[in-house]
Amino acid sequence: MATYLDRILDRHREVAALDTRSVDGLLEQTRALPATRGFRAALAGRAQLGVISEVKRRSPSKGDLNAGLDPAVLAAQYERGGASCLSVLTDEEFFGGSVADLQAARAACSLPVLRKDFTVSERDVLDARLMGADCVLLIAAALDRSELIGFHALANDIGLDVLVEIHDEPELDVALAAGATLIGVNQRDLVTFQVDHERAVRMAGVMPAHVVKVAESGVRGPADAASLRAAGYHAVLVGETLVKSGDPAAEVAELINS
Repeated sequence: MATYLDRILDRHREVAALDTRSVDGLLEQTRALPATRGFRAALAGRAQLGVISEVKRRSPSKGDLNAGLDPAVLAAQYERGGASCLSVLTDEEFFGGSVADLQAARAACSLPVLRKDFTVSERDVLDARLMGADCVLLIAAALDRSELIGFHALANDIGLDVLVEIHDEPELDVALAAGATLIGVNQRDLVTFQVDHERAVRMAGVMPAHVVKVAESGVRGPADAASLRAAGYHAVLVGETLVKSGDPAAEVAELINS
């Protein structure tokens, strides 16, 4: 039986296989771009918990969360609340996001921005840089070892920070082999979409000290944020809680001060 992740990845790989653009040509275009904003640097060395606030319209498991959101307005609210970074969904088919959402959100604030999507090819990495992202997401469960290592190296080469998403110790080993220094632990199982808070607490204890640690998904409020901070996380990535909030700026501030 196909899982959510299987269906999403199959579709993204199908689209990637039809993309005939020159990798060398895209790479050359990235060389002319201005420097990125420094995603990892915005999270490292903070006295308080960093918040990566997400622009997310919908999810495959829960449907519409805030389908009519204005990414520019939301980004400005997040910045006003003290967010360290933004995460913007660009997957259209499953999450209702777009490149336009990312570009509008980034233009409306000074925060560094993660392209939140299912990266399955070199062109996906290059596109993240070309669309204006400051960081790209690589999901260990979606890639084989050589892909993860190769995409990570390419991203670094073109000036992107990389958030490597993991779930367990074997995936952490591959992330470290790739040279990852910014690692997110997804509390949501990408097969069942169930949230396991204990996974994040366990994984924080086995990550090396030089890694900036991010807890992803399932952060319901200040109590969860405080628990993750106590476990050793530098930041939390929060989507659903914020996009459904009546006051995103205040919600971000509460998470920071948890």
